[in-house]
Amino acid sequence: MTGELAGQTALITGGGRGFGRAIALRLASEGVAVTVTARTQAELDQTVSEIKSAGGNGFAVSGDVTRPEDVARIVHEATECFGPVTLLINNAGIPGPFAPTWVADPAEWWFAQEVHIRAPFMFIRELLPSMVECRAGRIIVVSAIGSYRVDHSMSAYCLGKTAQNRLVQLTAAEVKEFGVSAFAIDPGFVITELAEITMRDPGAQRWRPEMIKILKQRKAEPGSDRDLERCAQRCVDLASGRYDGLSGSYLELNDDLEELLRKAQKTTE
Repeated sequence: MTGELAGQTALITGGGRGFGRAIALRLASEGVAVTVTARTQAELDQTVSEIKSAGGNGFAVSGDVTRPEDVARIVHEATECFGPVTLLINNAGIPGPFAPTWVADPAEWWFAQEVHIRAPFMFIRELLPSMVECRAGRIIVVSAIGSYRVDHSMSAYCLGKTAQNRLVQLTAAEVKEFGVSAFAIDPGFVITELAEITMRDPGAQRWRPEMIKILKQRKAEPGSDRDLERCAQRCVDLASGRYDGLSGSYLELNDDLEELLRKAQKTTE
């Protein structure tokens, strides 16, 4: 399959459903050879089946993104299948635990940081040597508006997303001289499986009933999944290289990339 991004190879975490699946399908339609990973093989196989049915190149490899040995294996298998990864989409995430800091279970709270911080760090660490050597590559971390909001009973999630943005910023500064770019993005507002999990979560029901009400209202809205397509297009835009001048930025769906790029270029003149 040919397209705007033909010749690129992508690795997408959390690629079996929701935003990860939408991004995988869209990238593949633009000619990217896509490897998807998550813990559930059946969901990954479904994503790859859809990619191949549309004439694209897809590969599925299951694993736990919080385990160093799994991360190394996933990267190795992706590279063996399609060659060096030129585009990382770190999309894996969890919504909880939902509880004030004096109530939250320390193990659950820390596991959220392993998913949100340790996992992207390990994938970035595994992939950057090849990107630096080739002097080309892009990293997109799917963050959230929780990265700058103070949301009651969501300290694990908000802190994890804040740290993701900072990791992107620091990584971008370190690899700028090697032609590698990194971005953090807000994917938008869609009732994915993570949102469904949130609505069923006892902690969320107890501590964030107003949030669950908003989620239910969103679920009932016509076209409530339109941000899946918008998020996927944002990934295509960033993967194209046109906006490498924004490397290190956290970007939301309503941001005008052209305007932001113009402003960034003016500040460097």
